[in-house]
Amino acid sequence: MKLIESEILNASILIVDDQESNVSLLERMLGEAGYTKVTSTRNPEEVCALHRQNCYDLILLDLQMPVMDGFQVIEALKTNDADSYLPVVVITAQPGHKLRALQAGAKDFISKPFDLVEVRTRIHNMLEVRLLYKKLENYNKELEQAVRERTAELRESEARFRSLTELASDWYWEQDEHGDFTKVSGPVLEMLGIRVAPLEGQASDVRVAGWNEAEREALQTAIAAREPFLDLVFSRSNPNGSQQKFRVSGEPMFSQSCRYIGYRGIGVELIAKDNDVVTP
Repeated sequence: MKLIESEILNASILIVDDQESNVSLLERMLGEAGYTKVTSTRNPEEVCALHRQNCYDLILLDLQMPVMDGFQVIEALKTNDADSYLPVVVITAQPGHKLRALQAGAKDFISKPFDLVEVRTRIHNMLEVRLLYKKLENYNKELEQAVRERTAELRESEARFRSLTELASDWYWEQDEHGDFTKVSGPVLEMLGIRVAPLEGQASDVRVAGWNEAEREALQTAIAAREPFLDLVFSRSNPNGSQQKFRVSGEPMFSQSCRYIGYRGIGVELIAKDNDVVTP
């Protein structure tokens, strides 16, 4: 993340000093350095309102002013919830005020009488840091928005997928990493006979007689190995002598960090016709 010089020179700067001579000197110095957006006020009581309106990239703030000194201005600026960054460089002739101003939240200081080379250097460095901070803040906001939009797209896509799979199959299911069913649509519990989350007054396993245990074992082996399975056929002999066949497909699910989180799948009942098994 880099800045070009024109971005720094186009930054907005507010000069706050009750002495007209100091304001004029700083305005002339900044203009000669190429800065294009420099404004000033000699009334410290206006600073908060001006900053809320203009969101200055830098405020050059004199500490020794009547009615409201620079320390009071800094405290007032801290109440601006729209900007947690305090872009203040204080101007002072009192060496003892420098540390106090930094502790109050100022980012840097300029000493009086002015050393114009030092002033230009400190302002340039301060603006570079400030603008990079703003760029990073905007980038993070854009990234958060992109993540929200992408998450919404994925949820919508997943909802469409589930809707289509439920329409295209007799059942749809999801299991967590422990094998407990978290979503079930259709007679999948009866068909698969795998451990489900126990309900009050019920056992934690579904066991239905008549299933081909070799076929059931093949499914459980695939799940234990966390492998996808496609068109596995299950058969069941009903108490009345009739036969049922089912076809099921499933795949393991993983989180973004590649952690196994369960299975999902679909199934259909195969319809017997003229003693042959055909798909619906």
